Amino acid sequence: MLRIKLLVTGLIISSFALAAGRQQIVPFGENNQLIVDTHTGAFSIKYNGKLILKDATAAFVNNSDKYQSADYIKRTISVKAINDKLGAGKLLTLTSVKAGAPVMKQLFYCYLNRDFVITELEIDGAHLSSNYMAPVVANRGNLYADTDLRTLFVPFDNDTFIKYQSKILGPHVNTSAELGVIYDNASRKGLVVGSLQHDTWKSGVTSAGHGGEISRLEMFGGLNDVTITRDSVAHGALKGNMIKSPKMFVGYFADWRKGLETFAHADNAIEGRFVKPWNKATPVGWNSWGVIGSHINYEKATGVVDFFDKQIPNFRNEDGTAYIDLDSFWDNMVSGGFKGDFTKLNSFVNYCKERNLQPGVYWAPFTDWGKNANRTAEGSDYKFGDMWTKTDRGYHDLDGGRALDPTHPGTQARIAYVLGKLKDCGFKMIKIDFLGHGAVESSHFYDPKVTTGMQAYRIGMEFIDKTLDNSMLLYAAISPSLATARYVHMRRIACDAFHSIKDAEYTLNSVTYGWWQTYMYDYIDADHAVFEKENTGANRARLISTLITGSVILGDDYSVKSDWQPQVREWLQKPELKLLIKSGKAFMPVESAIDGTAAQLFIRKETNAVYLAIFNYKKQADSVVIDINRLGLAAGKKYKLEEVLGGPSVNLTKKTSVYFTQEGAYLYKVIPN
Repeated sequence: MLRIKLLVTGLIISSFALAAGRQQIVPFGENNQLIVDTHTGAFSIKYNGKLILKDATAAFVNNSDKYQSADYIKRTISVKAINDKLGAGKLLTLTSVKAGAPVMKQLFYCYLNRDFVITELEIDGAHLSSNYMAPVVANRGNLYADTDLRTLFVPFDNDTFIKYQSKILGPHVNTSAELGVIYDNASRKGLVVGSLQHDTWKSGVTSAGHGGEISRLEMFGGLNDVTITRDSVAHGALKGNMIKSPKMFVGYFADWRKGLETFAHADNAIEGRFVKPWNKATPVGWNSWGVIGSHINYEKATGVVDFFDKQIPNFRNEDGTAYIDLDSFWDNMVSGGFKGDFTKLNSFVNYCKERNLQPGVYWAPFTDWGKNANRTAEGSDYKFGDMWTKTDRGYHDLDGGRALDPTHPGTQARIAYVLGKLKDCGFKMIKIDFLGHGAVESSHFYDPKVTTGMQAYRIGMEFIDKTLDNSMLLYAAISPSLATARYVHMRRIACDAFHSIKDAEYTLNSVTYGWWQTYMYDYIDADHAVFEKENTGANRARLISTLITGSVILGDDYSVKSDWQPQVREWLQKPELKLLIKSGKAFMPVESAIDGTAAQLFIRKETNAVYLAIFNYKKQADSVVIDINRLGLAAGKKYKLEEVLGGPSVNLTKKTSVYFTQEGAYLYKVIPN
């Protein structure tokens, strides 16, 4: 049974006053301070003289015991200079010791040029075992904003059509994956906290509040919740004589949106990229799953190529090309399985290249769809039953696929074999899917050194990268949101999206709260845009939702003629679209949204241009009000909104209403008038 050593908070947290004479203070950023109480071991964080977090502590589990800061009596502090990828600053280490307990070290990285603190927890001893480490446990905080505070639920992945959720900060505890945000939409003040390392731990952020203040904030490695991480077994335990938590980011910002972008840049600096960054133009193109789906064949695939070649020759990226991607069931073109006849598939590849288009393909490396234990896996003599990820309940099944152990030599031999065949065909892009199956916790991995799902995921993804050896554009579909950035060039921001206004709103829910991932990946993507069966308003919304996410991937059956194609042909070949796509960066939301909905206004500011997208998700007529002060444009100036797809222009005043006759969207270039 877990023995809890309780923290006597009444002795530590009584007010926002700090006892004098027992403080170690380290400045960071612009007029900010980390303050450590050398008597209790608690720490506080000040921004411009205001206490944002008061008397926060740390906690961890070792074997079956839980320890907290108050369990320790003897403490020492050291401070030393550091200079790393984030800049120059100080590293404060608080070491706490007690007989019979692991040594607890709390590390705080404070940079002179960064308005955030990074902290991690380390335990030292013998025969340690931990699946829970919390560098930050706080029972009191304040944003000094209005009392209508919100806390954001961030999903671990983009599976099962899960959504980001903006919730009222109240007594009900919100648990978020990897990242948490507590913010006030009116003032935009916000506290952004989260994990900066994803190769070992699944991390969580829990939050609650009362009366406009934070009453609970916990940042920890060891998140396990079947509704969030999909796991049916406990988070794996790390073992050894020294165990570290993930590095955690803590930052208070005047604008929570800028805070999230700052977090993304810090994550890139700390974790880095394993895959070689993409050095070519923003990808645009087509994927077969949107409409053709399982009926893909050689005739339809080459028919789409012909449409791109003859009907939309100006829908290309800065490299003058586009990607024609075959999704699942591309093996309809292959007879006899992976050892069979690849003639038609090779012919498709050549057909694309002859027309200066790049062929793409699809695969799910960590799933078995057959679920027959005695089948022999491609590329080896191993049976699939040996390769399945083991859990206390048997195996991990989700989305119809059974998880494969990424550390198993059979799984790796299969990856090498299949990807080798696709490389030999000459494909220049691959969409890899259901990657979350490679990150699930297991009761036992083949590699005995691997004890957590994220360790297994790292091994599997690094093996994919090494096998591909930078030969293809690597695109992730269903996958862990933050942990995948190290390994791929491009990632789908949400789950499947097709043609309706509801699909646009669902996708834009993820853009509303996840646009900042555009600074972790080379590109993020809104999935295939499908236009058939919908009115002009819905089609405008689908196209604009892809444009403001960063890249454009189409999804209709372009091998057959249809009455909606002339309008789409006109939109796709407008010169302004090529300029818009060039940077490949996502738009930022102007406002937050409510619950699991999406923002209606998104903005992107470039050196020479400002773009504004406006959406109406309602089927009926409606108007959307633009408050010029919320756009961050220069005060006192007049602007004109020029519609990129050919809609009416609008003069932008202090508050301007944009009218919709039905569901739809406008994409404007903001012009000084």
